[in-house]
Amino acid sequence: MERRLSAILAADVVGYSALMEQDEAATFERLRARRTELFEPEIARHHGRVFKLMGDGLLAEFASVVDAVECAVSLQRGMAERNAAVPEEERFDVRIGINIGEVIVDGDDRYGEGVNVAARLEQLARPGGICVSGKVAKEVEKKLAFGFDSAGRQKVKNIEEPVDVYHVRVDAPPRRRILHKRGSGRLWWALGVPAAAVAAVVAVWVALYNPLSMSSPGEVSTIPSVAVLPFKDLSADKSLGYMGEGLANDVIAILSRFSDIAVVSRTSSFAYQGKEGDIRQIGKELGVGYVVEGSVRREAHRIRIIAQLINANTGEHVWADRFDKAGTDPWALQDELTGKIVGAMTGEFGAIRKADYSQAWGKDSTNLAEYDYYLRAESQLNLYTKEGIERSGEISRQGLQVFPGSPLLTVELGWSHWLKAALLYSPDPQADLQEAGRLVNQVLADKNLSPQVTRLANWLNAWLLTLKRDHDGAVAAMNRALAAAPYNAFTLTDAGSIFLQAGQTEKALELTDTAAARDPGLSWFFNYVRGFIYIVLGKNEEAVEVLKTTEFADAPLQLAVAHMRLGQEAEARAAVAKMLKAAPTATIQSWRQTWNFRDPSILDQAAADLARAGLPSGSPQ
Repeated sequence: MERRLSAILAADVVGYSALMEQDEAATFERLRARRTELFEPEIARHHGRVFKLMGDGLLAEFASVVDAVECAVSLQRGMAERNAAVPEEERFDVRIGINIGEVIVDGDDRYGEGVNVAARLEQLARPGGICVSGKVAKEVEKKLAFGFDSAGRQKVKNIEEPVDVYHVRVDAPPRRRILHKRGSGRLWWALGVPAAAVAAVVAVWVALYNPLSMSSPGEVSTIPSVAVLPFKDLSADKSLGYMGEGLANDVIAILSRFSDIAVVSRTSSFAYQGKEGDIRQIGKELGVGYVVEGSVRREAHRIRIIAQLINANTGEHVWADRFDKAGTDPWALQDELTGKIVGAMTGEFGAIRKADYSQAWGKDSTNLAEYDYYLRAESQLNLYTKEGIERSGEISRQGLQVFPGSPLLTVELGWSHWLKAALLYSPDPQADLQEAGRLVNQVLADKNLSPQVTRLANWLNAWLLTLKRDHDGAVAAMNRALAAAPYNAFTLTDAGSIFLQAGQTEKALELTDTAAARDPGLSWFFNYVRGFIYIVLGKNEEAVEVLKTTEFADAPLQLAVAHMRLGQEAEARAAVAKMLKAAPTATIQSWRQTWNFRDPSILDQAAADLARAGLPSGSPQ
């Protein structure tokens, strides 16, 4: 028999029997909605687990008593907000009790005095209040800013010794633990629309466009700003990491369509992947007013997705929901679920945003078994390593055997060929570029593409048209790609490279400046693009400054060019050596095959600089 120390939270509804007598069906529906929209997501967010449902009540276990108390306060605040928005006769008041003690583990259930005392404390709590044992109050009093009012030692049913009882004052905000930021996550270009992603987007729209919420965005922006954290993989076998990343990136991609929402890139927000921290601190570090987070969990043939929107200034929940998906294909989307979420948006604002959603994404007919191949390929692609890109191509080809002609997997395979050449990993870049072109043309021949695939295909085609010296066509293709997410910082920055090669240097700089204003955390990428812009403008000192901050792709070669033009040959040779260490097959020829300026003298002069800096020439052109 296993025993362990746990914090137990007990909750029930005050006067539930009377409410059921008045309107049984409506009361049951409201209770179910409170559980799925508030209690279960909030308990999960605080690392708890519901182990028993009891009609109008529940019991939950927490490893941390601090998490249990914070969760209880968030639950009561969430109930108060919901009660304020409904008629008095439809309101629920909840009582919560918390105890810490030894429990007996019996499968998914928990027994023992630790549980019994929590249930008794819940009965002593005021409606809308929280009652805790003396052990709990003592444990958290120096860790949280909540106040406690002693109710003395009280005798409770079936417990031999009197219990020290305290009521929590929920007026004061919690002082939560802060964990420090770690390294940046990988870049992601996923553009699918799973149900939880749509739900989170709708929630952000509702919250950010509520007139009451417009006064509380992050400090650095005059428009509502949001960060989307990677959805946590809570599955037992930890096999859903790529799905959690994909869900988060879908939200980022959709929100990036709108000029009146500032959403930071995945590179910035994914820096917090796999760790816990104070949402208010994360919001402060990212300069946003709102944070979207969630989780995915697999249990046998069921997938559970929880998504929630949090005000980063207060730490309060604005919205939360849970989605369960069961069946032989756990990835399959149900149209009615998406319709339910979007349809929940009512009124003038709701109608506008619903129209925007439909125009932006339309009906997504992609099978999610197919989408699963895409996510796995994308997760490898975004490692930006030779091995990762090759593995991405293998996964895309495997998917195409199962889903022949899939536009989504076809364009993903095209991207792997392009990046192999662009990152100077390819032993035959010309062959990879030709294959990328064949694949993207195959996709674009389909006139019924989803907007997601249209964006990816046009983005890739813009680069391939640039290499064919069709700069006007490249700019047009890039503009079509931007139309799907015109305010996405990464897409804006990459568009800068296309416009730079087309001879629109000032426009290219404007695009990178816009990206920098929307997401300072993406500096490693927009400084990479700015570097070549400054070189073309003859601002070599500025080019050196920004290129020193990044080693993305061929940044060391651009840095070498700038150093050579400043007469700093030793620094230029060191930069070339760094490039050759990362990509031993890099040559002037392979480098030139991934750039093509409208003014050919730009590359001619840069190639001469690189030759003097020690970059091998490669085969004769």
